[in-house]
Amino acid sequence: MKFSSYARLALVFSIVLSAACTLAGSPASGYHLIKKVSFGAAPGAGATREYFDYVVVDSAARRVYLSHGTEIIVVDADSGEKVGTMAGDWKRVHGVALAPEAGRGFITDGDAGNIVMFDMKTLKVISTIKGEDDADWILYDPASKRIFSFNGDAKTATVIDPVKGAVIKSIPLGGQPEQAVADGKGMIYDNIASTSEVIAIDSNTLTIKSRWSVAPSGQPTAIAMDTKNRRLFVGGRNPKLLVEMDADTGKIIGQSFPIGDRVDANIFDASSNTLAAAAREGTLHIFHEDTADKLTEVETIKTEFGAKTMGLDPKTHNLYLTTSDFGPAPAPTEKQPNPQPVATPGTFRLLIYGK
Repeated sequence: MKFSSYARLALVFSIVLSAACTLAGSPASGYHLIKKVSFGAAPGAGATREYFDYVVVDSAARRVYLSHGTEIIVVDADSGEKVGTMAGDWKRVHGVALAPEAGRGFITDGDAGNIVMFDMKTLKVISTIKGEDDADWILYDPASKRIFSFNGDAKTATVIDPVKGAVIKSIPLGGQPEQAVADGKGMIYDNIASTSEVIAIDSNTLTIKSRWSVAPSGQPTAIAMDTKNRRLFVGGRNPKLLVEMDADTGKIIGQSFPIGDRVDANIFDASSNTLAAAAREGTLHIFHEDTADKLTEVETIKTEFGAKTMGLDPKTHNLYLTTSDFGPAPAPTEKQPNPQPVATPGTFRLLIYGK
């Protein structure tokens, strides 16, 4: 059959349109910087040594908790403006966990090896609970209604009753833990950076049920979960790869994705099937979960150096990251052969990314 010139033109147009639609199948996420809020130096040690770690969002109360040296800064989730501060005789705070049924929050003071309990409404400190060395990431497990503090140097998890404010048990983990996530059904998944594994902890029996390698990634630090599809998203630092894991079998699914240097936080937004991974080099990697077994890399957004920890507001879909200015790294020593750039005191700031 012979084509007329109009038919040929229509065919060419159809091919071009099809290609354009294919390219448009993975559109840009739309995330961009919508606000930047600066803060002063933290009291005490924070005045001479800048430090910041996890970001935790309480969407219902419209609050965001920012770890900052010797204090926790609380900001309004919508405006980003400071609404409160919690501070004490603390050495270096890392994370915040919220137990809404008990109306209490918990802060890890890593260098002191303590967990600080506070009232979620008033932000007043209630008590200090003796924890373990290098108390770092902390979370509330809604299934067991317990608080879990993950302790780097101690290589343990401290389990706390949030009502009594008392330690229930210390769980040996067999390596240095990093970020963990709860599935809401009684299982907690924790990165063990020193052994390049993810472990599955039964939050009721307080026992380790499984250990799974994260290869081809390594030194896992960041983790997020799609609880509906039972998928874990693990970000490693060495090699610098993001992998998807079956939460029931530990099987690595699909391809791995290169990510930036020193990833520290993964966030999964269930309402949009969007995964975000923040790396210290100043990159925010955005992925879309097309199916339970397929991730698509959407884009990499340039943020600021040091912006590696992150929180999500599921109401607005805004992402909250913190960073500061940095000076050059000191000269290598035998004890510290790979020194890192030094944060500049008094330059701590919040970056809010939205669509």
